[in-house]
Amino acid sequence: MWDGINRRKFPRANYKCLISIKKRLTAKTISTQTENIGAGGICVLLKEDLGLFQGVDVELFLDDPKHPVRSGGTVVWVVKKASSKKGGTLYDTGVEFIDIRPEDREKISEVVEKILEKANK
Repeated sequence: MWDGINRRKFPRANYKCLISIKKRLTAKTISTQTENIGAGGICVLLKEDLGLFQGVDVELFLDDPKHPVRSGGTVVWVVKKASSKKGGTLYDTGVEFIDIRPEDREKISEVVEKILEKANK
């Protein structure tokens, strides 16, 4: 059994918000939703494998679309999954935040805390 969640430095919460991910050194931007989020990173389901340890630029649209959280990131894990749509493939992708402003990390922490408080009631 995988116990990675118990070793995380930052707690995670299941939270769907819009996100844009741009693989560094390319012009292509992928828009999708987060699967879960924490102050240290995110998990997203993508239609393509960005590549392990690939640098990315991330924009998260938490609660204020005019002020997204922006951060650099690194793809730290990728799990290939079969899609329910006509034999397609999806990639469960973990991105660790790097170069994130402290106030943006705190903003994410507050969102996660609120979600976890509601779940524990």
